[in-house]
Amino acid sequence: MIQRIQQSVFLLLLALAMLSVLALPLWHKMDGLTQQELTLKAFGFAAKGLPLAGATGPVWLIGLLAVASATVAAFEIFQFRDRAKQLLLGTLNLLLITATLGAAFYFSNKGEQLLNLKLEGQFLTGFYLPTLALLLNLLANRFIRRDEQLVRSADRLR
Repeated sequence: MIQRIQQSVFLLLLALAMLSVLALPLWHKMDGLTQQELTLKAFGFAAKGLPLAGATGPVWLIGLLAVASATVAAFEIFQFRDRAKQLLLGTLNLLLITATLGAAFYFSNKGEQLLNLKLEGQFLTGFYLPTLALLLNLLANRFIRRDEQLVRSADRLR
């Protein structure tokens, strides 16, 4: 038995959620008068009718953090023999997911400034997936910690 199925499922769903961030748009803003559109994706802005000219910064950082988080989650699944290492990787993943959320929020604010300040952009599905990943990471860590306590209590009985 690798480990309890819940932990593996939570970590697999976490990895899928973070990989989905790469495919789905994070934020979108449209100006109806000028027909200009700006969409934030994990590796850059997609602009229609708007020259960007490098004013957005390293947006690819969002994609890099999402890939790193998915990789750590996938690696964490197979570290079942060392629960302490799994918990450490879970903490690292918590930091990576939080950084992904922070970067997405930062670059969406940058995008707000590029197109008609009176209009407000909308956060899309891709922006909320790291929040789901955070929840799944916390659940996985909770079950890993519970397994560690179960093993320690069984060792005391011997």
